[in-house]
Amino acid sequence: MSAHAGATRPPPAPALPEPGAGSRTTPIAGLGFLCLVVVLSACTPAGDSRQHATPPADSAAPSTGAGVGGPPCTPPVDTLSAPPAGYRLVGEDVAVPDAPVLAAEGSGEADPAARLFAKWGLVVRAGMVVDLRVAPGWQDKARLGWGGTRPPAPTVTVHACAPEGGQAQWMAFVGGTWVARAGCVPLIVTSNGKNDRVNLGIGVPCDKTATP
Repeated sequence: MSAHAGATRPPPAPALPEPGAGSRTTPIAGLGFLCLVVVLSACTPAGDSRQHATPPADSAAPSTGAGVGGPPCTPPVDTLSAPPAGYRLVGEDVAVPDAPVLAAEGSGEADPAARLFAKWGLVVRAGMVVDLRVAPGWQDKARLGWGGTRPPAPTVTVHACAPEGGQAQWMAFVGGTWVARAGCVPLIVTSNGKNDRVNLGIGVPCDKTATP
């Protein structure tokens, strides 16, 4: 545990919003849906020494083959009709946790920039390819990874291939953020040629002076 491991973990959220609700960084709320919170809290990213959970058997999981004209599909842990409650939109195609603090624990990674790990699920609109990177000034302080990305890196690409039939509108990916020390980590999300920035409190809450 880090010195900040006592931070309160965000409580499971019991509701799902209708798709498209909210502004760029507006908290999402809506209809009842517990699955994603349970699944994401039970899973760990590839390479983590803790136990892995099996994705739900009834999920409409997409192919992990190469998309047409794009990178290979990133393996999801779940498929959703909308982002879950307790998440906020970043731009139009990505949702991240709205909790003020994401609890961080010792990761066991050799990389000094990945000493602590905060596990959280990334939610991406089906059919989209998004790039996520730590903001300038944080390349040697933080790492990212979802869908089995190894080793964690300053920049990752997530390809949320749509499932056959297109039933699901969003894909959930297990992973999170690694940091050298607890802090307010700024991420840049790129989708459809647009950049959006979001700050995440890893081990400590964010404030207006915590990021470079």
